[in-house]
Amino acid sequence: MKAPFRWDNNSDQPAQLKDRAYKKMMRKKESASLFKTVFTALVMLPLSLVSMPFVKRKEINSNEFFSMGVDFERESEQSIALLEELGVGSIRLRFKLWEMEKLEALKSFVVKNSDKKILLTILQDREHIEDLELLEKNLSTLFASLHQNVTLFEIGSTINRAKWGFFSVDEYSRFYQVAYDLKVSHYPDIALIGSGVIDFEYHFTAHTLFNFYNYRYDGVAALLYVDRRGAPENTQLGFSLVDKIAWLSSMVWLSPKTEQKLYITETNWPLSNTAPYAPTSEYECISEAEYADFMVRYYLLTFASQQVDSVAWHQLIAPGYGLVDNREGLHKRPAFYAYKFLFKNLKSAQFLRLDIKRGYYILQCWVEEQLLQIHWSLKPTTLQNEDFFECYSRDGERLEMEVLEIGSAPTYIFITKEVPKKVNCL
Repeated sequence: MKAPFRWDNNSDQPAQLKDRAYKKMMRKKESASLFKTVFTALVMLPLSLVSMPFVKRKEINSNEFFSMGVDFERESEQSIALLEELGVGSIRLRFKLWEMEKLEALKSFVVKNSDKKILLTILQDREHIEDLELLEKNLSTLFASLHQNVTLFEIGSTINRAKWGFFSVDEYSRFYQVAYDLKVSHYPDIALIGSGVIDFEYHFTAHTLFNFYNYRYDGVAALLYVDRRGAPENTQLGFSLVDKIAWLSSMVWLSPKTEQKLYITETNWPLSNTAPYAPTSEYECISEAEYADFMVRYYLLTFASQQVDSVAWHQLIAPGYGLVDNREGLHKRPAFYAYKFLFKNLKSAQFLRLDIKRGYYILQCWVEEQLLQIHWSLKPTTLQNEDFFECYSRDGERLEMEVLEIGSAPTYIFITKEVPKKVNCL
C-alpha cells in the first residue's frame, strides 16, 4: 500500500489512516456520492424494514453454510492439515491487489485445496481504485489464473472504512463495474459477489444495492461483525443479530441488482491479552472461553435465520482472533474444538425451529434421522438430564451428570426416542 495508507501485518488489516487533511479532502471530493447514499437510505431502509415479514426463508445447505477463513501465506501446509481435521469443505481466502507477485503462491494453495469450495476476497488499495486500467489488467490476470478453481470472487472489502481505500459508494461501484464488465466480456462462468459493507451500517449497503450502475451481483457479501456489542444476542439500536440478518435479507430480496443469495464473508471476536495482534482495543476483547461460546452461538443464530447461505469465520490461524494461535508453535484454542464439533453435527442438519424464552435458547434440527436440540442460556440455569437424552458439551465431551448446567456454552442434546408429552424444555 502506498502512503498515506499502510498495512498492519499484526492485525491483518490496514492501519488507522491518520492524515486528517487527506480524509477531509477526499470526502469533500466524493460529497455527491455521500448525498446519494443518504437519499437512497432514506427511501430504501424504511421500505426494506417494512418488507421484512414478507421475506421467505430459504432451505440452506448446511454443509456449505460453514466456511473457514485461511491465510494462504501463514503455515500453509499446517493450515491444510487443520482444515482436514475440522472437516470443513468451504474456505475463504484473501488476496491483496498490490501484491500481484504472490499470485503463484496463491494459485498453488488454491490447487491444493481444489476439493473445497473457495471464496476469494480481492482486497483493494488506493492505486487500483484510482487507476481502473490497472485494476482491469490485474483482475483479468486473477480471473484467468484462478477461475477454474475459485467458486466465488468477492470484489472489494470493507468499503465503508476509509483506511481500506474507498471514500464513497460510487468509488466502489466504479471498482466493481470493472470486474463485472470483465465477467460479461471474457469470463461469463465466474461468480462475483459484492457490496462488502462492514458492521451494521446499512445506509451504505442500500446504496450498493440500489443505484443506476449497469452491473449485477451473483450474491451479496457482508462483513456482519457484532463484536462491539459483546454477546451475539445483544442488540444494537434495538436490533439483534437475527434482526440484522432479516433486514439485510430484505434488502437483497428487494434489489434488482442481485441474486437472492447472502454471504457473511467475515466475522469474529478479538481475544484478550493478544495486543498488538488483536484488531481492536482491549476494551472489545474477550476470553478464549467466551470466544468459543460466542462463535458457536453466532453460527447457530445465523443458521436459524435460514437466510444466510454461508458464514466464513475469520480466521483459522491468527494470534489476535483465530482458532489457532501461532506465536509459539501452533496452539489450538477451545474454539477450534468447538467449531469442529459444531460442524460435525450440523453439516447435514435440517433446521426445524428456534425457541427463545426469557434468555433461554433451544435450536432444534434433524440430524441423520435423529432430533438434535442445542441449548444455551444468557443466565445460568439447570436442566434435568433425562433417560432419553444423549448430551455433549460445546467441545464434544459426553455429559452424564443427572442435572445439566445450561449457560453461555451451548449444550448438545440428542433425543434418543420420542419425547414424552409431559417434558417441556422451555
